[in-house]
Amino acid sequence: MAAAEELTLLEKLLGLRRGNKYSAQGDRQIPVLQTNNGPSLTGLATIAAHLVKQANKEHLLGSTAEEKAVVQQWLEYRVTRIDGHSSKEDIRTMLKDLNSYLEDKVYLTGNNFTLADILLYYGLHRFIVSIS
Repeated sequence: MAAAEELTLLEKLLGLRRGNKYSAQGDRQIPVLQTNNGPSLTGLATIAAHLVKQANKEHLLGSTAEEKAVVQQWLEYRVTRIDGHSSKEDIRTMLKDLNSYLEDKVYLTGNNFTLADILLYYGLHRFIVSIS
């Protein structure tokens, strides 16, 4: 799933009106959002956090300092590990590691649903579909 498509789905999930225009830059097709009243925003996690704030759903970014840090950690994981996968073996290893991590948790940050859960789902969806 392309980043622009993911961001459009996120807008819908957050209840935002569609209308943001996304483009991509570079070989890795890094998403870019041109805002109406400021500089453009670059990067999946940056744009997603901006959309969450626009929707007044900051709780999705974490409630405590620790939870906010864990959300950021998983957003970074999404961009570096999931988007940067290189082989089917890497994907299998990544899925096993995630399965082990989530063994005693409801969501990535513990008991609260966050932006990290949403973006990890979007990022993993294409791999799960290709496996089944």
